[in-house]
Amino acid sequence: MRAAHLASAVLAPAILAALLVPASPAAAGTCSGVPSDFDGDGRADLAVAAPYTAVGGHARAGSVTVLYGTRAGRRLTQDSPGVPGEAETGDAFGSALAAGDFDGDHCADLAVGVSEEDRSRPGADGHGAVQIFHGSPAGLRPGEMIDAGDLGRRRGPDRFGAALAAGDLDGDGDDELAVGVPGLGGGGVGVYGLKGRRPQVIDQDSGWVGQDAKATDQFGAVLAAGDFDGDGRAEIAVGAPGDTFLKRNGQGSVTVLDVRRRRAALLTQDSPGIAGLGEAWDAFGAALATGDFDADGHDDLAIGVPGEGLTDDQRAMDYGDGTVDVVYGSRSGLRTATSEAWSQRSLKGEPRYFDRFGAALAAGDLNGDGDDELAVGVPGENAVQVLAGGRSGGLSRAGNVLVTGQGGDFGAALAAVPGRGLAVAAPGDGRLTLLRTAVRKGAYTGVRPAAAETLATAAGDSLFGYALTGPATSP
Repeated sequence: MRAAHLASAVLAPAILAALLVPASPAAAGTCSGVPSDFDGDGRADLAVAAPYTAVGGHARAGSVTVLYGTRAGRRLTQDSPGVPGEAETGDAFGSALAAGDFDGDHCADLAVGVSEEDRSRPGADGHGAVQIFHGSPAGLRPGEMIDAGDLGRRRGPDRFGAALAAGDLDGDGDDELAVGVPGLGGGGVGVYGLKGRRPQVIDQDSGWVGQDAKATDQFGAVLAAGDFDGDGRAEIAVGAPGDTFLKRNGQGSVTVLDVRRRRAALLTQDSPGIAGLGEAWDAFGAALATGDFDADGHDDLAIGVPGEGLTDDQRAMDYGDGTVDVVYGSRSGLRTATSEAWSQRSLKGEPRYFDRFGAALAAGDLNGDGDDELAVGVPGENAVQVLAGGRSGGLSRAGNVLVTGQGGDFGAALAAVPGRGLAVAAPGDGRLTLLRTAVRKGAYTGVRPAAAETLATAAGDSLFGYALTGPATSP
């Protein structure tokens, strides 16, 4: 989509700041504050991306379907009324999604990545942009579109919007938006909405981050937000699954950014306390999820390592059996000394070199006991594995559940939907399944495989379910 026809190609900082400020108290009273509730009816909603949907004859233009509670879904595209610009071939509208309350009105808003957008000029594919939709009692309404130029950066083939996350980074009660820019040199993360600060891009070469950027790192390809130290302000976890250390190509890394304090912490499989060894093509950080698995008031971080090899004779760059590392939060932040490593060696199932265990992750309180469960996508097995959280020790293998689907990379995307269950996508088949959950305390995941139902379907070549919304992490 070209937006050269807009009044201005760059939003002034003052205008951009106004887009992400709290609403008036009167407006705030009309919405529920329930995470991912886009229409204020008190029920969580779900957005489902299909970035390869054909729109108006344009292949791979992309769409997002919003499922409002139990009502029929509404499809959003770049040709929807009020959305700036127009749908074009290859835009990939829906390359990433994030839900959060960006304007403080207690209605959840939706950010949609359009990573292959050519907003700056015709033919500038892959520059990328993010379209904001604001929640209201009438549902989502189109808002502003932003890109790298709105952060003072030169627009280039950086795939701005390839990853998104929302969280209250400054503790002011509304959410800020983090935007992955993995093609910016070695990658970067844009941050919008911080109180008293201009929009900015943070990269590995930023002085307070202190890392050496390499062109293939993909820093910002994956994002998650969580309050790991319990201070009322969320941090950003940044996955760089292509990061290379000691010539081990694609080992991967995760950097935790405290944007307010300008502090950064690097995590790899070679970090003290994290199980395993960093190896080529492990892709540590290819998926991230935050949740409070031990209900101690500090968010914990789950890190997918889908390229990890467990079986014998695995060849370089095979998909990988996969593992998931979990690092627990504390008053001083994430503590690797108490970290855990999970795989199908210790859970139900059998690891195979093409399973990609950990390629997708989601966290949420699925059994209603106050601590979060962890859902792990195993798309090579067409499966999802769920581990129960617990107040004494966090995640447990006791009662873990392995649910298999019918194909189409079932488990490639996941979302915990408060009050409804666990949404599992099979984008290769265009099918979205809802695993209903039940309230029960203890080492119980809450998931009821027998209560699974097909929630929505679409054409398989649209990649319906490529990305799903999960609630923002707000302290």
